[in-house]
Amino acid sequence: MILRSLATSTVSSSPKLLAISLVLLRFLAHSKTKILNPDHNLFLKYVLNNVLYKQFCAGENAEEVAETLAGVKKIGFTGAILAYAKEAPNEDAEDPEMSLDPKEKAERDISTWSENSLETVQLSTPGDFVALKFTGAGSLAKDQLRQGLLPDPFLAESIDRVCQLAHDRGVRVLIDGEQDELQDTIDKWTLELAKRHNVVPGKAIIFGTYQAYKKNMTEVLAGHLKQARDESFTLGVKLVRGAYLHSDPPERLHDSKADTDACYDDTAASVLTREWNPMLAGSGEYPDVSIMFATHNATSVRKAYSIYAAGRARSELLFAQLQGMADEISCELVEMNSHRSPQEPATPDDAYLAVYKYMAWGSTGECMKYLLRRAEENKDAVTRTREDRDALWTELLRRAKGLFRTT
Repeated sequence: MILRSLATSTVSSSPKLLAISLVLLRFLAHSKTKILNPDHNLFLKYVLNNVLYKQFCAGENAEEVAETLAGVKKIGFTGAILAYAKEAPNEDAEDPEMSLDPKEKAERDISTWSENSLETVQLSTPGDFVALKFTGAGSLAKDQLRQGLLPDPFLAESIDRVCQLAHDRGVRVLIDGEQDELQDTIDKWTLELAKRHNVVPGKAIIFGTYQAYKKNMTEVLAGHLKQARDESFTLGVKLVRGAYLHSDPPERLHDSKADTDACYDDTAASVLTREWNPMLAGSGEYPDVSIMFATHNATSVRKAYSIYAAGRARSELLFAQLQGMADEISCELVEMNSHRSPQEPATPDDAYLAVYKYMAWGSTGECMKYLLRRAEENKDAVTRTREDRDALWTELLRRAKGLFRTT
């Protein structure tokens, strides 16, 4: 695992190697020929599995996923955030079922998404999360999101069925953030789910995504916090920096990374301490909140931990990083738990931290577009991946020296 991590971080920390890798990934992800589909080409599948798939994905079937989840928990992670990897088809792509009636096609897409989402919940274990993308339900869902409409009754029923099964199984749900043009409606759908399911004070079941690179994020979040207080439900906040830098309108985003970092950290401090501040302005009593720090930024993670360790946190706190990325940050958090169990009471100096790894499941071919999307989302994080690479080299050398000492 360390060797795979070192190889991927070496590539991603080099702009030239990363650019070449992205070209190859795009070619494979969008190819329509069977010889370039790893689900049909066994040699290509073998190479991709050992280079990329095993590094970032959970498995192709229930047995493999169960083994991966058990391995993650054995290391010391609280659990996993599991997502079905297959991406929604491109609207501009040729549809092999053009003859289908539009309504029939929409229902087929929603049914497929629902079945895959329900299976993802079944594969998860109590205490885990599942991640859902509303646009995965097909073109009808995307059109309704774009137009600011309520979900089609069949889609609404399918979404609620997934959330109810998750609730019944003790699995929690993350609603992924998407492109800016869709996000307002995604937020509305998410809040409706939260009102129905987030009934336990201080522990959200449904989490929405808040992207700190947006100028209006704090205004939106403040409005959602007020609604949660007024309507007596717990707000679930998954705080990220933002994943659509190259497609969201530039005028909607902060002018610099420093501005985004300040927005992230100050918002995090407000939600974690349940105290209004100049960044996240509000008035009156703060509502019950659960907050997940979904970030690979070590500075933000350590700031959150320092608030928690000082005994100032008044919201449920969780951390998450992608499987195969920022492992040194994830393992640093896990290491803080190494001397106590989750059942023991937390103290300021010895607090139990809930730490998760986000991973996709599905066949190698189904995971290709997921892997491409993740690579493109993180292609600007060259400085951080250099730090990852250096940390992995240090760990590899430490283990090598230990091996020579024992021999």
